[in-house]
Amino acid sequence: MDKPSYFYQFLEPVSKELAFVARELENSIFSSPRTMLTHARVFVENILQQVIKTEKLIEDPRASLKERLDLLNDNGYLTNEVRDALHYVRMTGNQAAHDSRMFRYSEALLSWEALYKIVRWYVEVYGPVSIKVPDYQDPSPKASESYGISELEVRLKALEELLVASVQKITDDTAVAETAATIAEAPVEAELPGYTAIRTLTYKGHKLEIPYFLRDAFLLPQRFAKSETFLIRLGAEQQARIMSELPNNLYDLHKHVKRYNEKNDETLFEELKIFVQEEKVRRQLALERPGELFFFHKTDHIIVTEELSKIPLTAAEFTGIPSLLRQLNQDQIETVGQLPKELVILAKYENVGAGTVEKLFVQLKEKQNK
Repeated sequence: MDKPSYFYQFLEPVSKELAFVARELENSIFSSPRTMLTHARVFVENILQQVIKTEKLIEDPRASLKERLDLLNDNGYLTNEVRDALHYVRMTGNQAAHDSRMFRYSEALLSWEALYKIVRWYVEVYGPVSIKVPDYQDPSPKASESYGISELEVRLKALEELLVASVQKITDDTAVAETAATIAEAPVEAELPGYTAIRTLTYKGHKLEIPYFLRDAFLLPQRFAKSETFLIRLGAEQQARIMSELPNNLYDLHKHVKRYNEKNDETLFEELKIFVQEEKVRRQLALERPGELFFFHKTDHIIVTEELSKIPLTAAEFTGIPSLLRQLNQDQIETVGQLPKELVILAKYENVGAGTVEKLFVQLKEKQNK
């Protein structure tokens, strides 16, 4: 999966942390103008902190963004253009943080333009001479899926914490460019929307990161071969029906139902790992082939063409599964196109097990390949 490029990539030799926060600000402009405006303040404040340390100015660690701005301006380090841009980012950021009104894309774009003036000044004055700042460029709405607001907040918070830590590494005798060379790779990568780890499940020291797109995923019991009954019982107690209902630590999850033990917790945790990986593959498939209809069975899939969808669900077309076909027809499911995309659901029918569903899938695949 290719990592998307972003405008402020040229900042990485100066500060990977600044570059990565700028990347998330770019992602948020058309997803959540409020998020962009609010977090732009943190971005410019860290630039000012780095400048203050580099210039060896004395400041109160508890100083506000305005106080830091005034300190640099009063000492003659800011041009009028940069000072005004900083004030704009500060004031619009304050409004976004406190005002409940709807913020417009145009406001986020103006802040983005102000950020460019600030970054250009910072790099030209304090960055390596070898770095060329590109001409200003308006961001474009992404044609693909955008980041969710909660996902953006998680990404920005992690990167801002890293950014604060990087500023603290800069000593009075160390230039910004020299410090940047020692900074490790940021933990939040430039992933496609939906893949940011939104929470972490644990079991006896083992961890499983849950991506944003699975935050509220329905945990279909049939997807968990060894934990199906366990999940059904938990669901009856309003536990573990969706991913967000699971506790962060699965230890003792079995205590919500009778006649289960720690082994069931462990097995479910291992099957959740498989579930997450399968879902990542399925999501990537859907992103690569938008508008396509798929049938899924375990780790495999079939692309449902119009021709395949019209095939009748009859004994003449599908052999060895008469009971399943009869019950499907009774439910008025008469053609392949009416089948659920998650074929394991079909195991709900009487006298229909995993083997019967697999027989159907194999025959569907054979017909598709003809």
